[in-house]
Amino acid sequence: MTLLVVLSDLMRTAHTLAGGVWVGGSLVYLLVITPALRLGKAAPEVGAAIAAQFRRLVNISIVTLLLSGVYLMFDRLTTTTVGAAYVVTLAVKIALALTMFGLAVFQAQEARRPARLRGRMWRLAPRLILALGVVVFLLGAVLNGLFDVALGVVR
Repeated sequence: MTLLVVLSDLMRTAHTLAGGVWVGGSLVYLLVITPALRLGKAAPEVGAAIAAQFRRLVNISIVTLLLSGVYLMFDRLTTTTVGAAYVVTLAVKIALALTMFGLAVFQAQEARRPARLRGRMWRLAPRLILALGVVVFLLGAVLNGLFDVALGVVR
C-alpha cells in the first residue's frame, strides 16, 4: 500500500465523516434538540449555547469538506478517464455543496442579529441545508458508482 493510497483513504474517510457530522447533526438538531428546547421551555441562553457549539462543529466540518473535497476531486479526475456523466454529477454536487456553505454562512450572520429582525429565510435555511445535504450524499454515492464503472469494476 503506497502513501498516496493511504492519503486518499484518509481523505475519503474525513470527507464522509465531516458530511455525516454536518448532515446527521442537522437532522438531530431539527428533529430532536429544537423541539426538546421548546417543550422544556429552556432559557434562551441554553438554545444560544447549543447553537454556538453546533456552529463550531459545522465550521470544522466545512473546512474538512473543502480540503478533502478538493483533494478527492483532483485524485479522481487524474486517476482515469471518468466520462461526462461523472463530471456533470460532480459539478452538480459541488454547486449544491457550495449552496450549503453559503446558507451556513448566512445562518451564522443572521444569528448575530436580534431574533425579531431575522427574516423567513432564517427559519428555512436549516431545512434547506439538510435537504441539500441528503442530495449531496446521494450524489456522492452516484459518483462512487460512476467511478467504479470508469475503472471497469463490476457492481
